Amino acid sequence: MSEAIDLIAASFAKTETGQQEIQKRSLGLAPLVRRLLVLVDGQRTGKDLAVFVAGNEVEPILQELVDKGCVEAKVAPAPVAPPPAVQEAPSANGLAVLPDAATRTPAENDMARNFMVNTVNTIFGQHARLTLIETISRSKTTDELRMAYLSWLQAMEGDRTGAKRLPDLREKLFKVL
Repeated sequence: MSEAIDLIAASFAKTETGQQEIQKRSLGLAPLVRRLLVLVDGQRTGKDLAVFVAGNEVEPILQELVDKGCVEAKVAPAPVAPPPAVQEAPSANGLAVLPDAATRTPAENDMARNFMVNTVNTIFGQHARLTLIETISRSKTTDELRMAYLSWLQAMEGDRTGAKRLPDLREKLFKVL
């Protein structure tokens, strides 16, 4: 590799070699490396992909894929600083990528609230996690919903099924949260 790439900020796309590797498995990639290759879609950044390798560093895996010619980094756009209220939230929860709360409409808040309640009921069953459901239901503003999100996230991460489905659920929720 001739130039340094910010593996966290850059987005990645599969190369022809990467496409062939998915079909033929000729490079003998480790299962975790192969999983990350499969998830590369040209849109996700290294930060987005890190969610899928929880407990492991994403940079060495991405570097291996780049070095083997399976993926190529796209130039990352200049970062936009999140609003101060979002900056204070821990970056591991993903809230820093959300748009300013003031831009969200009451309808989007309703969709986010309903989504969180429905996922809790689906993952844990009706009448389970009532305190969490009440917290979500009482959240009227976007900022309140984002605080409730932290409890929702913790509950999902603590459940095997919830943790497995979390990346997809989070992506859908973040469209309205």
